[in-house]
Amino acid sequence: MALYELFSHPAERGYRAGLCSKAALFLLLAAVLTYIPPLLVAFRSHGFWPKRSSYEEQPSVRFQHQVLLVALLAPGSDGFLAWSTFPAFNRLQGDHLRIPLVSAREEDRNQDGKPDVLHFRLELPLRATEHVLGVQLILTFSYQLHRMSTLVMQSMAYLQSSFAVPGSQVYVNGELRLQQKQPLGSSGLDTRYNVSVINGTSPFAWDYDLTRIVAAYQERNVTTVLTVPNPVWLVGRAAEAPFVIDAVIRYPLEVIEYPFRFWEMIKFAWIQYVSILLIFLWVFERIKRFVFQNQVVTTVPVPVLLPGELRKEHLA
Repeated sequence: MALYELFSHPAERGYRAGLCSKAALFLLLAAVLTYIPPLLVAFRSHGFWPKRSSYEEQPSVRFQHQVLLVALLAPGSDGFLAWSTFPAFNRLQGDHLRIPLVSAREEDRNQDGKPDVLHFRLELPLRATEHVLGVQLILTFSYQLHRMSTLVMQSMAYLQSSFAVPGSQVYVNGELRLQQKQPLGSSGLDTRYNVSVINGTSPFAWDYDLTRIVAAYQERNVTTVLTVPNPVWLVGRAAEAPFVIDAVIRYPLEVIEYPFRFWEMIKFAWIQYVSILLIFLWVFERIKRFVFQNQVVTTVPVPVLLPGELRKEHLA
């Protein structure tokens, strides 16, 4: 009758030696070379302790209906025209004040309860002898993030456009992008910048100086910037027709950076370490087997009994 192998198991053999023997010293050295080098390799390959991570979030942005406008006029006119939604600023302008027609509409295209785009239009009335060469415009927003840390801040969009030829309209289609100089917190409430970009109650002219406003704003660690790839400057204004600023400002999905939390760092470090350690374990297991089987270090080989065999030996 033909015989078939139905079951098998490896035969184990133990090797005995003193704790102060060469064999014990070899095992200690092998353990050090097995567990320490993978740690060094993972650490030196960079990314072992990641400092920061990122996630995506659709910010909650609301236009605050605060506007500050300065229009540069061609030579031969009064130099500039200005207007804002701040009464104190308007009182300081004197004859340079010109009140425009303003309309703004926010649109939630994906119906998630958060606006996605702002349609802004400003029509600045002009006399027949007045021609606009450039504009500077500030719009303010309420900007909030909620997914990890709760960020609440007042931000702005700054638009500057000028050309050598007088224009009738400037059209911009851009995005209000978040800029981070430092990662945001991974938890808690951050209201450091929940203050007005423009001090609209101040009676002093320097509080409305665009240089001071922009400089103070750029000192923040978190800001928003209006990115406009190609503003369109249209020419050929009809007599006494207004100068028009037509802007479409989108609120895009943002990639938010934040510092790694402790357990996130441990998770990524552990994955890298273990993936390298498995290779060292495989290599040194075969080195130890070769050393002990070939008696490179002096030991006493003894058979290792299986649990069933051990019981039989005790019964005998």
